Amino acid sequence: MTWPGDKSAYLKQVLLIFIVAVALNYLWEVTQAPLYVGLENWSSVWWHCFVAALGDGVLVWLIFVIGWMTFRRFDWYAHPNGRALAVMLGAGLFIGIGIEWVAINKLGRWAYTVDMPLLPGLDVGLVPVLQMLVLPPVIFRIAARWTGRRAMNNRTG
Repeated sequence: MTWPGDKSAYLKQVLLIFIVAVALNYLWEVTQAPLYVGLENWSSVWWHCFVAALGDGVLVWLIFVIGWMTFRRFDWYAHPNGRALAVMLGAGLFIGIGIEWVAINKLGRWAYTVDMPLLPGLDVGLVPVLQMLVLPPVIFRIAARWTGRRAMNNRTG
């Protein structure tokens, strides 16, 4: 796939998406931390959640790339229609379930407390799957608005 137009503008756009993704996912990670075994001690939660949020930022970037490849437009998320939203939600659902299932069942990377609601039949946490469904549309909306404001300021300034 080729870069459309100014490469640096698009790199800034991708960086903005990543920064917003890490920030919002960090808040989500801290909020859901008590649902994971071993994260009852708040002194270790902050760092653990930051590292997890960095990984979540990469996952949101992956959703961005999936959309870019699907629609062949770098700004596919800026004015999402039903198809764009379906790509965000479909990719988010697949990634959310996939990461949780592999981490729990194959790698033993983490475990849930009894308070974590589970998806029936899959035995993966509902809250982290919802994270990949709820946050990406919000992240892309924030990034699109911010990018749109910057473009307006550049035209009027």
